[in-house]
Amino acid sequence: MRSDLMKKGLEKAPHRSLFKAMGYTDEEIARPIIGVANSQSEIIPGHIHLREIAESVKAGIRSAGGTPVEFSTIGVCDGIAMNHQGMKYSLASRELIADSIEIMAYAHPFDALVLIPNCDKIVPGMLMAALRLNIPAIVISGGPMLTGKRRGQDIDLITVFEGVGAVKSGKMSENELKELEDIACPGCGSCAGMFTANSMNCLTEALGLGLPGNGTIPAVYAARRRLAKLAGKKIMELLEKNITPRNIANISAFRNAIAVDMALGCSTNTVLHVPALAHEARLNLELDVFNEMSNKTPHLCSLSPAGPHRLQDLNEAGGVPAVMAELAKLGLIDQDAITVTGKNLRENLKGVEVIDKNVIRPVENPYHKEGGIAILKGNLAPDGAVVKQSAVAPEMLKSQGKARVFDSEEEAVESILAKKIKPGDIVVIRYEGPKGGPGMREMLTPTSAIAGMGLDKDVALITDGRFSGGTRGAAIGHISPEAAEGGLIAFVENGDVIEIDIPNKRLTLRVSDEEIERRKRGWKAPEPKIKEGYVYRYSKLVTSASTGAVFKDKM
Repeated sequence: MRSDLMKKGLEKAPHRSLFKAMGYTDEEIARPIIGVANSQSEIIPGHIHLREIAESVKAGIRSAGGTPVEFSTIGVCDGIAMNHQGMKYSLASRELIADSIEIMAYAHPFDALVLIPNCDKIVPGMLMAALRLNIPAIVISGGPMLTGKRRGQDIDLITVFEGVGAVKSGKMSENELKELEDIACPGCGSCAGMFTANSMNCLTEALGLGLPGNGTIPAVYAARRRLAKLAGKKIMELLEKNITPRNIANISAFRNAIAVDMALGCSTNTVLHVPALAHEARLNLELDVFNEMSNKTPHLCSLSPAGPHRLQDLNEAGGVPAVMAELAKLGLIDQDAITVTGKNLRENLKGVEVIDKNVIRPVENPYHKEGGIAILKGNLAPDGAVVKQSAVAPEMLKSQGKARVFDSEEEAVESILAKKIKPGDIVVIRYEGPKGGPGMREMLTPTSAIAGMGLDKDVALITDGRFSGGTRGAAIGHISPEAAEGGLIAFVENGDVIEIDIPNKRLTLRVSDEEIERRKRGWKAPEPKIKEGYVYRYSKLVTSASTGAVFKDKM
């Protein structure tokens, strides 16, 4: 066993003594030692209850003959970090989470790992660690939040964000916004829509590294605790069979996950995280694969923020297995792929069917013939940009407008809320990429303000930053190369015409090559906006959004 490095033999008597100082018995020390990485905290609604999930996991491990050893990781609540300097630290936390688990698993050589995340960067951070370490591992998330209810209507966090714009435009009173604030988030769990956290929890399941139900069983359901116990038992089976994350997450599994991504209409942040996972799995996954899968994968689910349904609806309709079973009819799922169940998908999907065809549409009757995400290229984004095309109004799929340029999110928000943005404008927010931010902030506040003011069918937003999974409208992010690297977005000027053609996957700045060259003369990359600490170091190590914003392999 791997844990023998810290517990077996005469020379490890001091090590065993330290285990006994914590109350472990000889019998417990002799068993396989299973690390339980728990990201529970009192600052994230999706993590406030993870102590209970961890206890269920540990009960499952003990019942199957292992000894669980729990340790913690950090986590950022993207909603609370939004629209201030804290958001510069969110994406950057992903690498820190992965690194911290790597440190713990080498310093204390666990035989296997159970990973307990729930929210935005914690899920991919833990998955990256699992694929990097490549010891038996399983992920069990904390589950989605239930929706709030207001006057018979489902509401969630995005309703509150968009409510701010509604108040600013006179469409809602401050008292109504206060009412939303009080009831939109009724309890624990990852925010109630196909936002980044739930997107990644569903893709964990589709990738094969989480059990069926991992992405959709609500946080408050007893079934979530039962699934956690089962995860604890299954890790012992994976250890016995020596099934490791890279055995599961091969290129076919990644294609399965991207197909599910397109069918569900997941967050654009998956286009950052999935390539980062592939990088840790030592696989080459080009951005073009997203368009390839999108072109042939129908969009089957209309989930918040793009549509009326929520995660609990998806769960009751059959969840991710039902979506995969539907996609398998078109040959879009490799059913030979194995999963943490210890079985392949063909066995897992046997007898699975869609329970509610309003929530998961048949492949013959999709919401859209193409998947939820599109990668755009053109002179403004030669290395790619991303848009959630399923959340774009039809009239905005092909459009052009004049640029309104801002060098930070704060400047753009101030202008939007001051009603200085008019129909037909294209808001350009730059120097917010991985290097330039630093940290590639989410732009939920400006996009929600645009939507809340009723402009989402008239105004587009383009940025080298990124968007929340809760963003809707013509919001195009991840412009690569970013402004801080001298990408063309750095040279856009107010009044320039930008052409958006989502069906043909093009993003074009209508400015002559000669004029662009004139603007580039004498340009120098600006100094990082933060000049010390972790995110300063992050800005020096991080790569482009087009490669998943991972760290450089070589210094």
